[in-house]
Amino acid sequence: MQTLRSAVVPLLLAFPLWPAAAQEKAAKPPRIHAVTLGPVRKVPYTPAETDKANKDEESTTLKVRALFVDTRQREWTMGEIHDVTDRSFTVRRALRINDRLPMDAGERWTWQPGPWLLVDRMTGRIAALHLPDFDPAVSDAVWFRDYAAYCGVAQTAKGGLYAVVAQLGARRAVVQKAIGSWPQQDHFIPVCKAAIWQRLPMRVSIQPNGGEAATYDIVGSAGLIEEGDSGDDGN
Repeated sequence: MQTLRSAVVPLLLAFPLWPAAAQEKAAKPPRIHAVTLGPVRKVPYTPAETDKANKDEESTTLKVRALFVDTRQREWTMGEIHDVTDRSFTVRRALRINDRLPMDAGERWTWQPGPWLLVDRMTGRIAALHLPDFDPAVSDAVWFRDYAAYCGVAQTAKGGLYAVVAQLGARRAVVQKAIGSWPQQDHFIPVCKAAIWQRLPMRVSIQPNGGEAATYDIVGSAGLIEEGDSGDDGN
């Protein structure tokens, strides 16, 4: 009997500690990650439609930067970041593509502009953005708040050039208006001028090079961005 009692007493004493341990774990603050960008690095890049007779350094290089979460490199990026909120920003991805043909003897890699990313500074989460009709070779997104305005290319048999305004978290484009035919045999480079935003009332002007500008009123509000402490992809 004495042996049984001595075994049960330590077990009973341990039970009150379990809720306290669970509360302590629940109260533990989420881990904050360090999201940083490395120094600018110039890499070779030649757009498919670059005129060989008029090549210069600006048209044959990309300025890329590594994106780090803590000390780990997660992506290559290009261009400036856009702060959407005080903890999330968008940045364009730079892709290093394998350009080797089956008959090539050695490795061949090339750099290309890629899609956009949404980065959460707190959780370190990086999400690829699938902007409607966004074409890396044609589209140049200009951001305001959680909206991106650009010229897009329809992914249908008929094709077509579209003025597009996309909002983060929305399933459909806020604006998606046909403004020209695509593909075009001879077209301006870039295809469209940079979109021009206005705050109040919220509106944006989009103009294809060689065409007329059109202004679109934007009705809506921010708040569709999912930000939370879960889904930590930074480890």
